[in-house]
Amino acid sequence: MADRDTCPVCRTAEIVCGKWTLLVIRDLVEGRSRFCELERSLAGISPRTLSLRLRALEEEGIVERQTFPEVPPRVEYVLTAKGRALVPLIEDMRVYGRQWLSDDCEVDLGARADSDSEGERAPAVAA
Repeated sequence: MADRDTCPVCRTAEIVCGKWTLLVIRDLVEGRSRFCELERSLAGISPRTLSLRLRALEEEGIVERQTFPEVPPRVEYVLTAKGRALVPLIEDMRVYGRQWLSDDCEVDLGARADSDSEGERAPAVAA
């Protein structure tokens, strides 16, 4: 069995299971966002927590922080190619949740549930 540090499933889970991570990625799928826009979209997140999440995602190469030399300074966040590669995984989690975890689930083994773009808010995953 692979070591936790080298197992690709464990490493991926460590990244995406951080509290607020999936919601930050979901919001950045639409394109660039400023800190205040992310904070507004993620009702309930503290500025400190958002800052820590963005920094951790930046260190993992999932989010890129872009600073513009303006007064006042403008900072925007955008998904990298590595971050965009997580989107199908997140969509698969949405499909799985709808098919297997919803209260009114109908099991249809022959068809994959449709994914939508309504921007449903999933509960934050505890770290």
